[in-house]
Order: sequence, then C-alpha cells, then structure tokens
Amino acid sequence: MINIAILGAGIGSQHLDALRQLGGDFRVAAIVDKDVDRIEKIRASSDFAAMTDIADALADPQIDVIDICLPPHLHVPVTLDALAVGKHVVCEKPLATSMADADRMKAAAKHAGRQIFPVFQYRWGPAFAQLRHLQTTGLTGQIHTAALETHWSRGADYYAIPWRGTWEGERGGAVLGHAIHNHDLLTHLAGPVASVSAMATTRVNPIETEDCAAIAFSLTSGALCTSNITLGAATDETRLRLVFEHLTATSGVEPYAPGSAPWTFTARDPSDQAVIDAALNAAPCEPAGFQGFFTEIAKALNGAPNAAVTLEDGIASVALVTAIYHAARTGDRVTLPIPPDHPLYQGWLP
Repeated sequence: MINIAILGAGIGSQHLDALRQLGGDFRVAAIVDKDVDRIEKIRASSDFAAMTDIADALADPQIDVIDICLPPHLHVPVTLDALAVGKHVVCEKPLATSMADADRMKAAAKHAGRQIFPVFQYRWGPAFAQLRHLQTTGLTGQIHTAALETHWSRGADYYAIPWRGTWEGERGGAVLGHAIHNHDLLTHLAGPVASVSAMATTRVNPIETEDCAAIAFSLTSGALCTSNITLGAATDETRLRLVFEHLTATSGVEPYAPGSAPWTFTARDPSDQAVIDAALNAAPCEPAGFQGFFTEIAKALNGAPNAAVTLEDGIASVALVTAIYHAARTGDRVTLPIPPDHPLYQGWLP
C-alpha cells in the first residue's frame, strides 16, 4: 500500500476521486489545505487526516508520496522539502518555471533516491490507447505535421483568484497554464521539439500574462507542427489533428480529457481503412485521465514496467515553455535543448 498526502483541496479533489476509484495500490492518508472546510467538503466517507500545515504531512513517517496540487510558485520549494525528508513527489503542472529550478529538482531527486512524477494526465484515454497501438504496429508511419487548438474561455470570474493572471502568482498565462497539456501530448505522440517560433499577446482579459498565442514547432523528426491558443473563445474546446504518413488522426473537442471522446483515424489510402479499423478494435483498454496517470505511478513505485510520466518529461516541458517565451519576446527561432547559458535559463518571469 502506497500512502499519499494531497496538498491542496482544489484540483486535489480530482486526484482524490481518481485514487478512490483505483483503490488497491494507494491509500490517501491526508489532505492538506489552509481551509479545513474545503477538505471536509470532499471527504465523503474517507478517513484521511485533515491537515492545515504542509510540515505535518512532511513529518509523517507513514506517508510515502506528497502530491502537490498548489499554486505554481509553491511547486519547487515544496518538492525540494518533500525530497529532503525522503518522500516521492507528484507535482501538478508546471513542474517548475525555470530550467535552473528543474535541474535543482533533478539533482535533489537523485540525491534523495526518490522519484518525481509531473502531472500530465491527458495522456490517458481510449483514443490515445488506440493511437499508440497504431503507432506500435507500424500503421501510422512517420509524422508529417500536427495542428493543436487550445480555444478556451476565461473571464473575470476565473481571474478573481488574486494570484491568477499574474507573473508572480501564476508564473505564466495561456501557454503555461492551459496549452501545456497539449504540448506534452504533441511530444508524447510525435517526438521531441527541435526549434520553436512564437507570438504571444494579451487581448482578452486585463491581466499581466498572455491569453493568446500562435506557435510553430519543428520536431527532431523533421515534422512541422502548430499550436493556436486563446482564452477568448465562446466555449472551452481542445482539438488535435495529427497527419501521419499512412493516416490522419483527428480528435473531438473535449477540453479536459481529449483522449476520452472518440477520434477518427482515416487512412490516406482507402484500401488500408479496414486494417486500421481492425487494429483500433484490438487496442488495449486502459484507465483514463488521473486514473491512468496514478495506475502507472503505482507500477513505477512497485518496480514494475510502466508508462509513468517521468521527471525528464517534466523538464522537457519546462524547456519548451522557456523556448516559447523567449521566441515570443525576441522574434527569434529558438532551438532546444536549453543550455545553462541561455538568457532565460534562470527563469522566464519578466
């Protein structure tokens, strides 16, 4: 049994729901939040301890994993504190807001002999299980291009929480807080990014951070991809379209779990469609969203083969955000990886 403490009863409530449904490998030992009422609202029949001080969870020798569901500016210090007392860490996005901090976390995890699992739960769902199956069976061929749309609606009610929309509190805008999942999906399914060009602006809300962006990626495979982002859409919609050598994969518009709704997989050569459809029917089943995410973490902590999100995945995400912000501010095409002498290595905050 893996004992886990969830820090933050906001997004942490979704982690709790997934862990409840999984059962078995995990036991939620504690939830920490400054507001005890928020904790009690999500308790239901659970017997976890309600704590108001993070230090109490860190000091509990029975807790194996600290699950960080706190505002972005707390991710790095709390992760380092957890590692220092021998805990594994699950950390909501963004893992960090500088390459310097990401490298500090990597060094601390190695020193502690513990693992960090960045949260990218979008990777799990029936459609992604199907697409990965098509890839492993060789039916997709190489990736040619992809187009990502993160078209969401955010207004005054969303930004009523004081730290949102600020560089100090949220550490970034739509690129960091909204499209980061789709960018992770792009690299997860299509491979690493080699270079980035970007434009970003604030057009929708009176905030410090960006709420619109247009980004072009060149992948190490040679594929060319785009990402279009706005928080000024009429509704929340996410759309992904990946064009492979032998087929085109197109999502629906589900914003928070793009792999849960059915996708279309269309053969370039119509005579191949029957083979693709048969392969789709043979794709393995897997739990979706946070359930899939935590299932793979349990395997990793128990030493079993797994597909858990790795610390290197999280660091790659931080590097990509660094490159996007630098490209948007300078107009330069920015190459990856990000070296220690890069102008934004210490962070992208203005």
